[in-house]
Amino acid sequence: MITIQPITIQASAKLTLSLRITGVRPDGYHLIDAEMVSLALADTLTIDPTGMGLSADGPFSAGMPLDDTNLVAKALALAGRNARVHIHKAIPHGGGLGGGSADAAAMLRWAGFADLVAASRFGADIAFCMIGGLARVRGIGEVIEPLPFRKLDVTLVIPPLSVSTPAAYRAWDELAASHPANAHESINELEAAALAVEPRLVAWRNRITDASGLVPTLAGSGATWFLLGHHPELVSACADARVVLTHTVPA
Repeated sequence: MITIQPITIQASAKLTLSLRITGVRPDGYHLIDAEMVSLALADTLTIDPTGMGLSADGPFSAGMPLDDTNLVAKALALAGRNARVHIHKAIPHGGGLGGGSADAAAMLRWAGFADLVAASRFGADIAFCMIGGLARVRGIGEVIEPLPFRKLDVTLVIPPLSVSTPAAYRAWDELAASHPANAHESINELEAAALAVEPRLVAWRNRITDASGLVPTLAGSGATWFLLGHHPELVSACADARVVLTHTVPA
């Protein structure tokens, strides 16, 4: 009798270094032009192909859905596969680091599923997470252009907040309609909309600026702020953040 052993794979977080919104499709999906990079911060998935169901532990597993609304379950359904999956959740949810998308992408890679267009329909970051590395990302997230690696030192500050990505895009639509010139004024064009959705992010931006002397950039829809370079002063200045992490990309 052949025994199939569970396997363990890593699901790397992603950081959106820049984001432009280039249009809106008739179906409501936003078109983007972004640069994204994989991070060392990762969830760990243990996959038992002989079982079914989801379980989770880890510092950011609280409140995580473990039913068919989870992106891992949706990825399995898309690939036509079954498995029991345990997720060790190290990527904070609601931080704009693509934790759920990373988990789904890891499952699709495991299943041998490579259709980026289909994957992007239920998560704009999933296609990038399936490829990883450093890339230009366009369309609704399904057009991936790998870029040559360049060394980046990145410091992340992840506040104890979360931002709904759909809500941020709705706020962007409203800002673009009322103040079209202001919708395109940042390296991350979703930043102003995210601040409108979650005004407490402004206080965190100001704390980071006061401590470092530099204005941080919001990662995607937030709530993660980041600076290029090493900034150890932020560990004490932002001691009540969920995570303050500095590392070199590629890891």
